[in-house]
Parts: sequence; C-alpha cells; structure tokens
Amino acid sequence: MQAQLTPKFESPSLYKRLKGMLGVDFYRLFHTPMFYIFLAVAAIIPAMVLSMGGMEGGAPLYENTWNIIAADTPLYIVNSIADYSNMNMVFIFGGIMVSVFIGHDYRSGYVKQLFTTHAKKKDYMISKSVVCAFAMACMCVTYLIGGAFAGVLTGASMKVNIGSLLIAIFGKMVMSLGWASLYTFLNVIFRRYFGISIASSFLIGTGIPIIGAAALIGNRSALNLFLYGSSVNACLSSNIVTLGTCLAVSVVWAIIYNVLGTAVLANSDVY
Repeated sequence: MQAQLTPKFESPSLYKRLKGMLGVDFYRLFHTPMFYIFLAVAAIIPAMVLSMGGMEGGAPLYENTWNIIAADTPLYIVNSIADYSNMNMVFIFGGIMVSVFIGHDYRSGYVKQLFTTHAKKKDYMISKSVVCAFAMACMCVTYLIGGAFAGVLTGASMKVNIGSLLIAIFGKMVMSLGWASLYTFLNVIFRRYFGISIASSFLIGTGIPIIGAAALIGNRSALNLFLYGSSVNACLSSNIVTLGTCLAVSVVWAIIYNVLGTAVLANSDVY
C-alpha cells in the first residue's frame, strides 16, 4: 500500500514577501493626503527661508541660492542658523511624516491584522524604511524645486560648481534611507505614544542631541559624520568620496536600526 504524502508548505521567499508588503505600503503612501502635504511643505520651506531677512540690516539670509541646499563646506558644528537652514531640514519634517505614517498603522489596526497573518517583523521594518526613504527623497526633490524657484524670484546668485551641487543633493537623498530607518525604529519603540514618537523624531532631526554631545565631549568630525549622518558632509564642495561616504553611512544606519527595530517587535506586544 502506497503511503500518502503530506504536502509540504514552503514559506515565501524574502523577495516575494517584501514585494507584497512594499506594494501595500506604496499604495497607502500614494493614497494618503499627508504625503502630498509634506511634499508641498518641503517646497515652501526653502522659499520662506531664502526670503527671510538676516539679523543685521535686513539683508537676505543667503546671497547664493544654493546655500539653501547645502553649506559651502562640511558642516560638523552649527555656528549659526544659516549653517543648518538647508536641505537637512527635510529630515526634520520627514521624521514627523514617518511618525504619522507608522502611527496610522497602529491606530487603524493595520498592524494587528498584518502580524495576525504571520508577517515577519523584519519585513515590516524593511518595508517601512524603504517606503519612508522614498517619501523623504521625494521631499528633497520638491525642496530643490522650491529653493531654485525662490532663488530666481529673490535675485540671489546662482553661481555654483554644478558637479558638487549634484553630489550634495544626491548625498542627502541617499541619506534618506538611513534617516527613515532611524525614524521607523523610534516609532516602533514609541508605537503606543503617538505624541512622544513625533517629539522624539523632531528632536533627533534637529541634531540637538548631537550638538549637546559635541559640547560635552568636544566637537569632532567623526561624531557628526556618523551619529548625525553624513548628510552634514554633503556640501557645495563635495566630491565623489562624499557620495560614497553618504551611501556607506546610510546603509550602516539602515542595517543597525532595522536589526534593532526587528528585535523590539519580536520581543514585545506589537498591538
């Protein structure tokens, strides 16, 4: 008598699992008004900053349009508001956007439904990091458009090394993956406290904790280069090494925070 064979269930591959989850997350992103609101905010910010008067004599904050995108040299310590008021601001408002996006997962019950179907925790972390990184990269693009348009209207100088400018822009866009992974991790920790998750994302995005650390242990380029993110290294004197540094730091951030976030989800009640 021939024995009956029990069909063996094969778990979907990581590629198939992520493809499905990314499809859902991108669909939700594109059908959420919040995404388009933040794109508009990112475009308006540089126009507002570029038209602001300086502290003395009402002079413009910048004489060169592209300083609204990046500082002239690598920024390892903030000496004035003008040093920081560039595309790095996207990572402040991007953090708030990530908090709203992930917070909705928990308030709507989407997470409970997701993990009830045995979705893996690491898939959730990776998918959210990738989708939120895409959203922040899009914010960088609208920020660039808004800044360039404002520069033309205000008559600010457009003189720049185009190669360094492009590298600075791509460097900051590449860092979106690292920032998105960090914010996803923070929001997993504070998943039950929406207000705290937004406040923590905003605080980290401003760089205040790193500035405080620099004040205590001494300002060092390595401190900001890794802890704050090499987005501070992407400037108007950037070269190809700068882009490589941004990519390396962003990938390391993504790995670290995805591993930590997965561990948090795996060892706690996610609902």
